[in-house]
Amino acid sequence: MQGQEAVKEDDDEGPPPGWQPLPIPPPPSRPSSLAQMVCGSCRRLLSYPRGAKHVKCSCCQTVNIVLEADQVGQVKCGSCAVLLMYPYGASQVRCSSCRFVTEIGEQNKRPPLSVQQRKPAPSKTGC
Repeated sequence: MQGQEAVKEDDDEGPPPGWQPLPIPPPPSRPSSLAQMVCGSCRRLLSYPRGAKHVKCSCCQTVNIVLEADQVGQVKCGSCAVLLMYPYGASQVRCSSCRFVTEIGEQNKRPPLSVQQRKPAPSKTGC
């Protein structure tokens, strides 16, 4: 029995010689380069990698065109006054809420979002 007790003591000493634990991989991180948009058909929030030109909605299968802030115009719907976004150069836009078609004219064009968010240039003074 003394021989068996000696074996048990050897087992409790730790891993065998030369054994090394496997490195633990870092947890998968969410890419920081994700952007979001609302599907133009079913209005679901979609996430997509930045730089994508089209995003297919997993719910309704609609292919949505991705526009950067400097490629988008804004106008209020002529019927329900919801703020609509449209690609620059469009002559009209259909409201996704009430389906009304609003003509894009000079009287209702807004500057692109990038221009609206731009800080005003500091005034030059003779100080």
